[in-house]
Amino acid sequence: MQLTTSLGALALILATASLSSRAAERPAQPAAAAAESSCPDAGLKLPAGFCATVFADDIGHARHLVVTPNGIVYVNTWSGSYYGDQPPHPGGFLVALKSTTGDGKANVIQRFGATAEAGGRGGTGIALYRGALYVEEADRIERYALSGGMVVASRPEIIVSGLPLTGDHPMHPFAIAADGALYVDLGSATNSCQEGNRQLESGGIKPCTELETRGGIWRYSADKTGQKFSAAERYATGIRNGEGIAFDASGALYATQHGRDQLHQNWPKLYQPEEEATQPAEELLRLEQGADYGWPECYFDAVRNKRVLAPEYGGDGGRAVGVCAAKRAPVAAFPAHWAPNALAIYTGRNFPEHYRNGAFIAFHGSWDRAPYPQGGYNVVFQPLSGAATAARCEVFADGFAGPLKEPGSAEYRPSGLAVAADSALYISDDQRGRIYRVDYRGGDVNGAAVTYCPPADAPAGSASGAAERPPEGVHADAGNATAVLPVPPGSSLGTVQLGYEVFHGTAGGAPCTGCHGTNGEGTPLGPDLTSRTHLWSDGSYAGISKVIRDGVPQPKRYRSPMPAMGGAQLTNEQVAAVAAYVWALSHR
Repeated sequence: MQLTTSLGALALILATASLSSRAAERPAQPAAAAAESSCPDAGLKLPAGFCATVFADDIGHARHLVVTPNGIVYVNTWSGSYYGDQPPHPGGFLVALKSTTGDGKANVIQRFGATAEAGGRGGTGIALYRGALYVEEADRIERYALSGGMVVASRPEIIVSGLPLTGDHPMHPFAIAADGALYVDLGSATNSCQEGNRQLESGGIKPCTELETRGGIWRYSADKTGQKFSAAERYATGIRNGEGIAFDASGALYATQHGRDQLHQNWPKLYQPEEEATQPAEELLRLEQGADYGWPECYFDAVRNKRVLAPEYGGDGGRAVGVCAAKRAPVAAFPAHWAPNALAIYTGRNFPEHYRNGAFIAFHGSWDRAPYPQGGYNVVFQPLSGAATAARCEVFADGFAGPLKEPGSAEYRPSGLAVAADSALYISDDQRGRIYRVDYRGGDVNGAAVTYCPPADAPAGSASGAAERPPEGVHADAGNATAVLPVPPGSSLGTVQLGYEVFHGTAGGAPCTGCHGTNGEGTPLGPDLTSRTHLWSDGSYAGISKVIRDGVPQPKRYRSPMPAMGGAQLTNEQVAAVAAYVWALSHR
């Protein structure tokens, strides 16, 4: 299916916009005026009749969130390189929030779950299902039983483990269907499956082996513990980063798609500078089992309104289609690089009829539109009609970023959405850890002005400043750092990938590269770990684990001792992970 726009529909949209603008000049309706006068200023611009309040502040890098039927808000927070490796918020990465005073602000705030001190890292994904809280933690999805109180004292059960952690998109957002099917996004390790990730004119890997374990949606069971990640559970493919996942009232599954980056930066002979800012589109997908949505061979050209070949796979700057003719198209497209981080289908009853069964999308905000003006940093509403869009998207909530819509200057950046049982819409921010609550308090919505999303052919704007870098950095080997490594018996690919992070110092605080080299090939201070000749153990997974845990006080052939756990307080999980990675290096 291709997105189509008829001249008649376009004329209707323009006419509606004109009428809406004129309607805004009329005096405000009494109900709307009363609602606005009683609404505290949360700094957001909303349609008439809506009110945003600050429910909580400074809770950490808040990602996705859920609301229980009795009004408890649970938030998953994250840490790591996406936030400049800032020290995580004290306490657990999971946050429980509740208002008991009736003023709409969380006066009870409790943290629980994994902590940074114990090797935790937090996550993005979170969901409620059959009286339990499901959360992403590192390479796992865990389940906490809820028993009336806010915080669960019991240890979580592991539902799925071994999910991939390396590369550009290590997060694992997910959604759970009414029948218990758990759908988890495994974002790509790379931008476009190049031989050298994000490198100038580097061609695509053919076939893209990354798709075996990344770049799609995987399906598991929320009712079953102890599941292990494998390629066999892939549900849909060709999705670079489907960070927002939600069901509509009929049970149909939707996901947002972060479009690829750096068309002009990596392919300046094929794309004009302004196309860095205007291509490709961000997407809303309706997911079906076995479907292929095109990444990395294709991207959705916002102006041509179709999927076209990526330059890494023979594309010519947007004209050639090739295999993309057979790939699934989105049901809606949005301005390039706005970064759709969350999706909520509105099933509440409090908002006006116009919003019911439509999609709210939280756009985290762009970096790759530079040196042109950035975009996003807002929440939009996309009307839906079955498997198609009903109209052009509307900017619902804006003003999060403050005076500057730039990744380094934005005050707040929307990252999560949840519809509560009382029909309010909650919005999380991962810049400063703010949670907003949006209610409808009455007013003449039909006569109010509408701010539509920019059209597909909107100009990039005036260039100023310098180009930005991806928030995850530029890592040429992001796609193959561990994907081709073997896995020791009893371990998993996710464990090997965590070991890669411990080895390189991005987790655990004990980098091994100083003595063993970046690639593990040895230095004057430590032996070559890629060889089958083992100096300090028998080379077995258990033997390597013991060496890491106990250290080597008097090493053979090397003058400096190896401290236990590299001189850090690694968790048992981290010891097992780095042992798995070292084992893999010597068994390639």
